[in-house]
Amino acid sequence: MAHESRKIYFCGSIRGGRDDVHVYQRLVHALRTYGTVLTEHVGDGSLTDSGEVSDSGDKLIHDRDLDWLRQSDVIVAEVTQPSLGVGYELGRAVEMNKPILCLFRPESGRRLSAMIRGAADGLKIQVQDYDQDQIQSILSQYFSQNRV
Repeated sequence: MAHESRKIYFCGSIRGGRDDVHVYQRLVHALRTYGTVLTEHVGDGSLTDSGEVSDSGDKLIHDRDLDWLRQSDVIVAEVTQPSLGVGYELGRAVEMNKPILCLFRPESGRRLSAMIRGAADGLKIQVQDYDQDQIQSILSQYFSQNRV
């Protein structure tokens, strides 16, 4: 698949906490090398844990994001900061049979949910422990080994 036509859905915590927004910014920037990131706003430093402001409310955000999820070719999720929304997105992506890469930073001192790590099958769903210096190499390896 040509890089330009690949659609990437990036997941990261918004209402669950924005402590990792700087990591999300780096990931979104790096992901642009591999395709169009449909959810670039997740890396927006001005977005707080109050979430997006929408006159149409949460339903519009839910429906829009599910539409983007359906359009996507691959899901990349930063799962270090626990988030109900990210968990929901991942569950829906599994249901849609989308390829998923979950990235977790053990240096955070947190433990990744068994529902995420336990879902990894090494094929459709991959979980990769990493530190920020490895972002480029992990993404390069993932996209070169997986025809997504």
